[in-house]
Amino acid sequence: MNRRDFLRVLAAASTAGLALESEPARAQRAANDFYSVPKFGNVHFLHFTDCHAQLVPTYYREPNVNLGVGAAWGKPPHLVGDALLAEFSLKSATRESYAFTYLDFARAAHTYGRLGGFAQLATLVKRLKADRPGALLLDGGDTWQGSATALWTRGQDMVTATSELGVDIMTGHWEFTYGAERVQELVGALKDRV
Repeated sequence: MNRRDFLRVLAAASTAGLALESEPARAQRAANDFYSVPKFGNVHFLHFTDCHAQLVPTYYREPNVNLGVGAAWGKPPHLVGDALLAEFSLKSATRESYAFTYLDFARAAHTYGRLGGFAQLATLVKRLKADRPGALLLDGGDTWQGSATALWTRGQDMVTATSELGVDIMTGHWEFTYGAERVQELVGALKDRV
């Protein structure tokens, strides 16, 4: 098939109403639109939390069970699957359903791909800060632990990554599993980078 014949086939397919764009490509375009957030006010905070030292994107399936006990039974944050979607008025078979539930995980993973990682986070932070000069980047913790590389470096890889990301303010959480002395060393390393 030559180029001209190929273009004719594409034109015929398009005229017949067939999508020429793949489902993952449409999902990526929708994701870009999702983060086109209008500015409001003149003070801007960007916040992330619980990345658990995941420097590279990964496939992550939300659990299908999250037991609440007593008065917490059947209430957020102890909702999963369809119950979670219903509680927050989210539609199934969407990027939100993929991010927050286990529903139809294999199809959603194929459509939306891997999640997270600092390259994606850095791209998003750069994009949002471009039209919000002076925005503060806040880290809610659970950042320095949770991956093999963080274990091997005792958190140093994540201190370097968050410093490169431009985190302005951070609170600790599971970071303290390294012990008070190591946390102080890492905080000192952060100060040395600024």
